[in-house]
Amino acid sequence: MKTERENYHHGDLRQALIDAALELVVEKDVSSVSLREVARKAGVSHAAPYRHFEDKEALLAAVAQEGLEMFNYSLYEANQHITNPLEKLEVGCSAYVRYAIAHPSYYRIMFGAYGANVEKKYPFLADSIQQSWMQFVNIIALGQSMGLIRPGDPEQLAQGVWALTHGFAMLVLDNQITLKDSREIEFRSRFTIRLLMEGLMKR
Repeated sequence: MKTERENYHHGDLRQALIDAALELVVEKDVSSVSLREVARKAGVSHAAPYRHFEDKEALLAAVAQEGLEMFNYSLYEANQHITNPLEKLEVGCSAYVRYAIAHPSYYRIMFGAYGANVEKKYPFLADSIQQSWMQFVNIIALGQSMGLIRPGDPEQLAQGVWALTHGFAMLVLDNQITLKDSREIEFRSRFTIRLLMEGLMKR
């Protein structure tokens, strides 16, 4: 007899598997996730995940896509009403760090080694990451057009912004920087971003 959890409607099963994968990343790491472990965590048969995902990569791609949709919306929502590009950049980078800390499992799957390996296989992931990336590129281009940000290739400048923001987020997630609470994280992240922005501003 099937258990109650094995009688999922297909749509519910798919989400249950995504949720189980996220829990396993918290408990272990991305490399240790398997469809068998995900099925066990979700309380379904070992064959159940194959109704929606052909393999582990397909499951993690779905997790990454869900996380990227949330991530992109959080960046957009944070600065949609701000007109000054320097302020938009600071607020956007701060929102980036807050998302990483609030959703570490999503973040590690989205931007860890796994994500870099599957973008070509799953173009929708590359599109979502490009959307994230272009938010920063467009802010820098806007700042340049207003004479607030130094001349140069906006994509190269955005790469520096992304590298610093991602690096700070990962240092916090890996406990290489010890911060006691969300207020200190916000203060330190903004302080770090402002140091970078001093180099971006037009002299």
